[in-house]
Amino acid sequence: MFPERLRTLRLQKKWKQKDVANRLGITESAYGFYEQGRREPSHETLQQLADLFEVPLDYLLGRTNDTSPPISKPNSLPPLTPQDERDIGRDLERIFNNLESDESLAFHGEPLDEESKELLRISLENSMRLAKQIAKQKFTPKKYRE
Repeated sequence: MFPERLRTLRLQKKWKQKDVANRLGITESAYGFYEQGRREPSHETLQQLADLFEVPLDYLLGRTNDTSPPISKPNSLPPLTPQDERDIGRDLERIFNNLESDESLAFHGEPLDEESKELLRISLENSMRLAKQIAKQKFTPKKYRE
């Protein structure tokens, strides 16, 4: 079932075997063996194929007939690099330095206590991390993703 589904998906995209092989970084003959059922791809290659054809891995393996693309999970966001961490820390420091006056960090005219400031800092940091990860996922070309 796997070889037939693989071939059908490729033909739906109007790709040649060479096109798929190049996208996977394998030889054309290796990919041809997958479609012929003469060779089994590694788990990593199976996942790459599912991602490439935008179908669930279970569909490729014949466990389901549902071809709807897998839903992106929050934990599938790209990790932050040490440079990203430094940038977030630097930005947070700059934001809080700009808000140092008692009037800037206040709620109903009352200055925030230290605990509230720390909670605000944590909230901002988490938001900045999430925003950075979403931006990396959205704007990093597929060929550079891990």
